[in-house]
Amino acid sequence: MLGNLWFIIVAILFVGYFVLEGFDFGVGMLMPLLGRSHTGGDSKVSADDDAADNDKRRRVLLNTIGPVWDGNEVWLLTAGGALFAAFGGWYATMFSALYLPLFLILVGLIARVVSIEWRGKINNPKWRQWCDVGIGLGSWIPAILWGVAFANVVRGLPIDEAHQYTGGFFNLLNPYGLLGGLTTLLVFLTHGAIFLSLKTGGVLEEDSKKYAKVLAIPTLVVAAVFLLWTQFAYGNGWTWIPVLIAAVAAVVMVIATQAEREGIAFTANAIAIAGTVASLFACLFPNVLPSTTDSAFNLTVENTASSDYTLTVMTIAAVVVTPIVIAYQAWTYWVFRKRLSVDQIPESIGLSSLKAWQ
Repeated sequence: MLGNLWFIIVAILFVGYFVLEGFDFGVGMLMPLLGRSHTGGDSKVSADDDAADNDKRRRVLLNTIGPVWDGNEVWLLTAGGALFAAFGGWYATMFSALYLPLFLILVGLIARVVSIEWRGKINNPKWRQWCDVGIGLGSWIPAILWGVAFANVVRGLPIDEAHQYTGGFFNLLNPYGLLGGLTTLLVFLTHGAIFLSLKTGGVLEEDSKKYAKVLAIPTLVVAAVFLLWTQFAYGNGWTWIPVLIAAVAAVVMVIATQAEREGIAFTANAIAIAGTVASLFACLFPNVLPSTTDSAFNLTVENTASSDYTLTVMTIAAVVVTPIVIAYQAWTYWVFRKRLSVDQIPESIGLSSLKAWQ
C-alpha cells in the first residue's frame, strides 16, 4: 500500500519538475533567438533604442526566471531523493542503465547554474557570450535527454535476473526514445515561449508570442504521435484518462496561443505536460522498470520498495514539510509576478575583468 503511495508521490514530483523547470529550459533555449536585436516585432524599434540592445534583451529573459529557477530544481532533487529512499532497487538499476544520459543532464544543469549566476559578474562581451553558451547547452541537453530517458524507462531496458543492465548507450537511441526526446524538446520550447509572453512586456512580449504561435502546432503534432504510440504500445484501458486530458489541454493551448490568450495557453500547456508525465507513470505501473530480456526480470513497485517502516517515516516527513515548501514557492511566484521589459534593465555594473576581482 505504502509502496503504491510513494510511486504516486514520485510521479507527482516529476510532474512538478517538468511543468516548472520546463519553461526554464525553454527560456534558455530561446535566448539566442529572442536575445537578438531584431526578431520580428522590432520593426517599430530603432537600432539605438534599449529594446534593440542584445544584452539587455537577454538580461530580461534571464530575469524572468531568475527568482524561481533554483526553486524549480528542488522538485528534481526531491524526486531523486524520494526515488533513492523509497525504491532503492529502481534507483540503482535505472541510474546504472541511464548513466551516460543522466551524467550529461547533470553536467548541463551545472553549466547552466554557473552560467546564470556568473553571467553578470564580469562586464565583458566575451565573458557573457561564453555564459550564454553554457545557458544554451545546459537547457538543450536536458530538454532532449529527459525525454529519451523517460521514454526508455517506459519501453523497458535489457535487464537480467540480477537486475543488472546488459545493454549499451546505443540501446537507448531507439525510435521511441528519440521521439520522446523530440517531444520534450518541443514541449519545453513552447512552454518557454508562452511563459515569456506572460512575463515580458513591449517588444519582447510581441516576439515571444510570435515564437509561441510558430511552435504550438508542431509541438501538438509530435506530442500526439508520442502519446498515441505510448498508449497503444504500453498502455491499457484506464491509462487513456491522462492521455485524453493531455490531448484536450494541448488543443486548448494551440487555440489560446493563436488567439494570444497567454494565460490560458500557459495553464493548458502545464496541464498537457502534467497529463503526459502522468500517462508515462500510469503505463509503467505496477512495474517501475520493465525488462526487455524477460518479463520475469521486471522491476516492480513490490520488489523494489523499501520497508514499511522506512516508507512510514518518509510519509510523516512529507506530510509535515511538503506544504511549507509549496507555500514558499507559491509566495515566490506571487511576489515576482509582474512583467519585465527592456527599459527596466539598468546598465551593467559587473567588474571589467577577472583581474579586478583580485
